[in-house]
Amino acid sequence: MGQNQPQISMTREEILQSAANARAQEIMHYQINIDNYTLALEEISQMSSDDQSELSEFTNQLSSLLSAEKLEQKKAKIMLAVLQKQVNNI
Repeated sequence: MGQNQPQISMTREEILQSAANARAQEIMHYQINIDNYTLALEEISQMSSDDQSELSEFTNQLSSLLSAEKLEQKKAKIMLAVLQKQVNNI
């Protein structure tokens, strides 16, 4: 004899609000990465020329990651704004 699972039903507003909260968290995670990559690049820039040269590939990787995180954060901000507009229109 199986037990019936209770059906969990969320309203449109609850779903949209949950999605908006998830986007806000996503934006925060992108910002943490952006801050980390920016600070790492600053650390490298303060090193000797020899160390900077040795770390040039890493610097390029960090720069690429930084650009990608900024772009993804912009996309997430757009989607958050869209979700917030929908929540406000309910």
